[in-house]
Amino acid sequence: MKNTGEVVLCIKSLSKKFGNKTVLNGIDLEVYKGQIIGYIGPNGAGKSTTVKIMLGLLDGYSGSVELFGKDISSDNYTYKRKIGYVPETAELYENLTAAEYLVFVGELYGMDSSIAEEKARKLMKEFGIEEVFHSRISSFSKGMKQKVLIISSLLHDPDLLFFDEPLSGLDANSVVIIKELMTQLAERGKTIFYSSHIMDVVEKISNRIILLVNGTIMADGSFEELKEKSEEGTLEEIFNQLTGFHQHKSIAQDVVSIISEGKEYESV
Repeated sequence: MKNTGEVVLCIKSLSKKFGNKTVLNGIDLEVYKGQIIGYIGPNGAGKSTTVKIMLGLLDGYSGSVELFGKDISSDNYTYKRKIGYVPETAELYENLTAAEYLVFVGELYGMDSSIAEEKARKLMKEFGIEEVFHSRISSFSKGMKQKVLIISSLLHDPDLLFFDEPLSGLDANSVVIIKELMTQLAERGKTIFYSSHIMDVVEKISNRIILLVNGTIMADGSFEELKEKSEEGTLEEIFNQLTGFHQHKSIAQDVVSIISEGKEYESV
């Protein structure tokens, strides 16, 4: 997919192995300011590995990764102040209150503690959880914890956001808010890397979709461009076609058959 905008992320020949297993195999990618990237692929395709390398959480790779025009291996991690991250699974400091945790995160990004606290309170109010601002996170529901994670990723006004299954545990109203939030952030020039297995959401919010299979980019383009190259209609169907997965009906049928086994032995 071609674009003449400002390059926020540039990956060249990125490869990564864990032991003898190749997880990423020569990834080349340019991401531009204001794009919402739907980063999808089967489990084990290398999505999380790519993101963790970009975040500086994994090394030992070959190739280069540039964020905001600087190679991350030589930038002394200053680029991280421009990044927000919601991981698929996160260990929050649950013995802290939401206020303590969010101020702590804000300070890690170089924010003044009073400014971080004020912004955190306002954001929690918008997400409908202001009443637990001074409550311990250990008492929160999964959805409330997810909202705190999302707030922590936005608090310092980052230019590049990595969202890995950000809608996990959220109620229907909150899902609508987050989807609209991503659209409005992109309109303001923020770049969003969105990874999810919920294909209909990826299809609707992404203006560019990248499909990773076995550590290699198999497709890259808008949903309309991917649809033109496929015999299928929805992103889920295109995903199954490009990944060569056609066994869903037979597997489901086998599971139903196994579940039904033994019924004739039940007592009447």
